[in-house]
Amino acid sequence: MEGMLRLDAEYQYHRFFKKHVQSITFVGIQRQWIQSSESSCMRLIRVAGAVVLLLALVNSALAQNPAPTVVLPARLDPIGAYILGPGDQILVRAANAPELNEKTIRIDLSGFVNLPVVGRIQAGGITVEALERELVRRLKVFLEEPDVSVSVLEYQSQPVSVFGDVSTPGVHQLQGRKSLVELIAMVGGVKPESGPFVLITRRLEYGRIPLPGAADDPTGKYSIAQVEIRPLIQAKTPEKDILIQPYDVISVPRAEYIYVAGEVIKSGTVALSEKQSLSIVEALSSSGGLTKTADSKRARILRATRPDLIRPQEPVDVAKIMKGQSPDVQLMAGDILVVPSSVSKKAIQRAIEVAVQIGSVILSAGIVNGTI
Repeated sequence: MEGMLRLDAEYQYHRFFKKHVQSITFVGIQRQWIQSSESSCMRLIRVAGAVVLLLALVNSALAQNPAPTVVLPARLDPIGAYILGPGDQILVRAANAPELNEKTIRIDLSGFVNLPVVGRIQAGGITVEALERELVRRLKVFLEEPDVSVSVLEYQSQPVSVFGDVSTPGVHQLQGRKSLVELIAMVGGVKPESGPFVLITRRLEYGRIPLPGAADDPTGKYSIAQVEIRPLIQAKTPEKDILIQPYDVISVPRAEYIYVAGEVIKSGTVALSEKQSLSIVEALSSSGGLTKTADSKRARILRATRPDLIRPQEPVDVAKIMKGQSPDVQLMAGDILVVPSSVSKKAIQRAIEVAVQIGSVILSAGIVNGTI
């Protein structure tokens, strides 16, 4: 009996020991795992902190020494906002930042400006509004509510060359969005003796000229087009009033001429200022018309050819043209219209003039003698 009780006690002891030892072992393992996990988390946190600190240092270094940036020549934003470029002079106002307030600075050739407090910052290739936002962002490190404004004092990054028969030829600054008509007005308009066309040459980096008939030059670096001036200025062709881009070259050639000689009221040149040709009727109207002794049936046109060749002559019957019995003939640049005199008409005209003179003398003599 005592032996059985002893065996039972031993059995209960082993069960108790085994149960609690396993529990203690499990709790120890859990505690060891938790401690190991906490240690790993701390290591991860420390590594992450180091990475964030390193990135902050790199960003700070980049902000102080930004990588070189290639700034294209200034161009116009599609919606018309002015894009800053190298050579432009700007004025920065920051009421709550005395070091930066009323600061005048010119954008350098790489498109950057160096300003107090904020350091070196890119200004070329962005709008004034974008530059203001960037300055505010950088000043927020030092100020709670930065108040910044930027204005352009000198426009130097959008030059356009205008040559030919205009009032003020030369290099002009666009100073923002300008159409072809606005540019012509800006240079004082075209002269009366200007030709019928304006020629536009554009760098291909700014795109091809959006006009019918525009073509690339043989070098493949420029787009070239021409526009009739008078219809454009008179608002007859508004679709051709294109937007001008920086570095465009605008040329207004002098008008070419035709010549009217012989029996006309006012012989001389007639400018082709509105179109490339002129009809005989138009040329005679510009010359005051025919004289009384003109032989309009034997007029002729001396066509313009190479200077070393004899001009071919083309007979025309101006009398029939004036009566609408023959189609009008177009005169091209350099052509000469000659209207000869009629011998019979001239003799009759001379006889009338003599008769008038004789009659005047007789009348005068009669009055003097008292017979009239």
